[in-house]
Amino acid sequence: MKTLKNIPFFVLALFLYSCTTTNNFNLQKKYAASELQEDYSLLRNILEAKHPSLYWYTPKDSMDFYFDQYYNSIKDSMTEQQFGWKVIAPLTDKIHCGHTSFSRSNAYNNWATGKRQPSFPLFLKVWNDTMAVTGNLDRKDSVLKRGTIITSINGIKNADLINKMFGFMTEDGYANNVNYNRLSNNFAYYHRNIMGISKTYRVTYLDDKGTEQLINIPAWGLTVDTTKKAKDTIAIRQPAPPKQTRQQRLQEIRSLAVDTTNNTAIITINSFSSGNLRSFYRQTFAYIKNTGIDNVVLDIRSNGGGRIRLSTLLTKYVTRTNFKVADTSFAITKSLSPYGKYIKGSFVNNLGLFFLTKKKKDGLYHFGHWERKINKPKAENNYTGNLYILINGNTFSAASLFSNALKGQPGVVLLGEETGGGWHGNNGILIPDIILPNTHIKVRLPLFRLVQHNHAPKDGRGIPPDIYLGTNYDALLKGIDYKMKFVMDMIKAKGIRN
Repeated sequence: MKTLKNIPFFVLALFLYSCTTTNNFNLQKKYAASELQEDYSLLRNILEAKHPSLYWYTPKDSMDFYFDQYYNSIKDSMTEQQFGWKVIAPLTDKIHCGHTSFSRSNAYNNWATGKRQPSFPLFLKVWNDTMAVTGNLDRKDSVLKRGTIITSINGIKNADLINKMFGFMTEDGYANNVNYNRLSNNFAYYHRNIMGISKTYRVTYLDDKGTEQLINIPAWGLTVDTTKKAKDTIAIRQPAPPKQTRQQRLQEIRSLAVDTTNNTAIITINSFSSGNLRSFYRQTFAYIKNTGIDNVVLDIRSNGGGRIRLSTLLTKYVTRTNFKVADTSFAITKSLSPYGKYIKGSFVNNLGLFFLTKKKKDGLYHFGHWERKINKPKAENNYTGNLYILINGNTFSAASLFSNALKGQPGVVLLGEETGGGWHGNNGILIPDIILPNTHIKVRLPLFRLVQHNHAPKDGRGIPPDIYLGTNYDALLKGIDYKMKFVMDMIKAKGIRN
């Protein structure tokens, strides 16, 4: 009883300790080279023992070379930031697995929440070897406005800069379209972490006449102390966004809009992880059937994946044929031992490996359900009308499984850009975090390799659209969703012809 009485005090003390630890997080703390080498060696051992596709795109001798190269680069102490971005990020890129990525420690993430860090001040849309301004943190800047084409930063030409940054960003095979989108969504974040902070950036750009010009622009978020040296404040706290209602949160994950003029439903699904999707599917496709809608636009351009079962369920509502998810689905291990204590949720993942898999003659542990299960179209409210699916580099993981299952079916058109999720297959299903004991940096560890049914050869590409719609510069200038407009114009033209 005495112990029970002390529990509330213990919990309170733990809470206060956690708060203190978070508030006192030291960004400049350095870890000894021996500690970093210990973390690195542990990571290598786990990846070599448990990752199902470590050598899928990079041969073992090459992967061994990279493992040794980055280990040998740890010659001195480093901060968590330096270790993560100079060592772990380029290492994980060499695996060419979009689900094997690193993230910072929980202590860092808690500290950084609500803070905007010093950075390159421009927001950029990045495609091919082109970068165009979409926003500027310096509101007084009248030169680098929306649409301005940037040709170099700090003397590095666009193509070289993009190629260098891609060396720190993971992808399935060679499907780098996802990384173009990542840079477009948060160029400053990646540039800061990969290239570092400059007090002033030398930027070349094209003026209104197409002539290359040079301008020097200051970093956003730096202050200058009395010795005139740049000082990294990294403590600009942003105002908290207004609290969202439950309905608003759901709308961000999935939504339905109806264009009655063109008899078209526009369904947006940004995740297969949450959002009460089962009831949303059921209600949405019942409505479509009851109202006799002829055209459906399904937008999964921001869908990074999630639960395969929710992706498969959506496929059942719109497929015209039976389909399978995978030809092959396997893990190379039955247990996370002896590394369980370094892997988050190891107990639950061990249960999954034990109960969901069976060892076959090839020595691998197969998840037979996805290999055997033949899925049929929904008996009720199955939609077989005109289906237009919008895809791009952010269409990843379970969203790429959905795209593969529908590609080539009658009445289905994929439009946009190549998916970030591999067409041949990818890794996932169970994806716990490895937590390195010294730095507490996290690395995702997919436990299964999944080769898609009706997959393409293993060329490292994503699923291609039937109609390619790349970046449209005029639409970028005007802030128009060019791809959605293209689809709606297709539907209008078809209605006129009919």
